[in-house]
Amino acid sequence: MGPTPGLRRTSRILVVDPEGAALLFLTAAPDSSRFARWITPGGGVDPGETHHEAAVRELFEETGLRVTELGPSIHAFDFDVTWDQADHDRGHAEYYVLAVPARFAPSSEHWTADEHVDVTDHRWVTADELEAAGEPFEPAHLPELIRRAVSEA
Repeated sequence: MGPTPGLRRTSRILVVDPEGAALLFLTAAPDSSRFARWITPGGGVDPGETHHEAAVRELFEETGLRVTELGPSIHAFDFDVTWDQADHDRGHAEYYVLAVPARFAPSSEHWTADEHVDVTDHRWVTADELEAAGEPFEPAHLPELIRRAVSEA
């Protein structure tokens, strides 16, 4: 069984610290394999919500940080979804940047029930460290996005 036809819009946030590291979550994929990969905070855009509004909401829900403005999206891309338990077959992601003064431990207080199961770790990592670690991450150009976020922060 593959994903059902449909597009899922997502907003993702590159939370970066002064040392050039980004906050990532180790999250199980929506797949029978439960493949774990490192991703940025973020998630789906709700009906009637803009990408920016979703990014602000998701940032709060996934980290506990409350902001009102993230600035413009720095990157957007479309992709095919191949996870066998996904409820969509295509995605559109928009990335935003938030520079923070110091690293912090994200709060799980506002996570969904699924996030409490699917998110198993968090880490602050630079683009170079991410590439050197040899661990799976998404999207494939995440190190490039981290570098861009750090340069624009």
